[in-house]
Amino acid sequence: MPNKAHPLRGYLYIAGATFLWGVSASMGRAMFTGHPMPGGEVLHPIDPLVLAQARTTISLLVLFPVLMLTRGRTIALPKLDLYRAVILGILGVAASNYLYYLAIQKTNVAIAIVIQYTAPAWVLLYLAARGRQRATLPRVAAVALAIVGCGLVIGLIGGGQFQVNMVGLIAAILASLAFAFYNLGGHDLLARHDRWKVLLYTLASAAVFWITINPPWKIAAAHYSGAQWLFLFVFAMTSVLLPFPLYFAGLQYLGATSAIVTSCLEPVFSIILAAIVLGERVRPLQTIGILTVLAATVLVQLPERGAREEVAIVEPIE
Repeated sequence: MPNKAHPLRGYLYIAGATFLWGVSASMGRAMFTGHPMPGGEVLHPIDPLVLAQARTTISLLVLFPVLMLTRGRTIALPKLDLYRAVILGILGVAASNYLYYLAIQKTNVAIAIVIQYTAPAWVLLYLAARGRQRATLPRVAAVALAIVGCGLVIGLIGGGQFQVNMVGLIAAILASLAFAFYNLGGHDLLARHDRWKVLLYTLASAAVFWITINPPWKIAAAHYSGAQWLFLFVFAMTSVLLPFPLYFAGLQYLGATSAIVTSCLEPVFSIILAAIVLGERVRPLQTIGILTVLAATVLVQLPERGAREEVAIVEPIE
């Protein structure tokens, strides 16, 4: 149960987490485009696959010993849930991370994060098709709003120029589907197990998957510099190990609806930081599209009137 006594603390925690995710999105784009890092150094670009692999692997190497020291045997999962966590880590975490960073590389931060935020609409459509959630008029309207908003952002609606890189656009759409899968599978696991335990196993399965795709000797052959390794470590910290504790702490003080609304600061921070730091500009129609998608994200997850509020479907996007 959320601690209603200090809601401001919850808002600040989740706002802090979303800010860090915004920072990590801009860091990834800066790496892909050769933008100077703090201090003026320009790093040689790193492939999105390596970025996704380093993010999960470094986070796992830091998180695993901490949980072993603090929780020991209690981190074990039942066999069936272990299998589910493995599938979730590969098809959810690994897939959504890689496709999201590929979308950032090929398009920009605004397009990648806004399309990613259509994931709740896919979740609703799936749950409605399975009869697990009612397709009420507000929720159907929210799905329509999300589609219209994305059309405005990419220039397909509103008379804008549709010049989006197709590889990046497809990657962004697939990333949103992978994230929807992550939320559907993760929601059931989180109902039975501690959040940190689920995070540990999904990170572990994603890390093992990436090792089979890109083994250590290939990474060694790339001869990454000390500055690149430092970037990857900082990236893992800002995208996983610092924001996740803040996000989870915020959930202790806020109800589901408040958490949903506050988490929508992530694309806001991401787009503003990309504009300030990287010079990525957003046209007026794109701004309207972004706000439309965010409104749809909130609307699609609002609890029905008279229904008991449940934990928000959306877990951290990153």
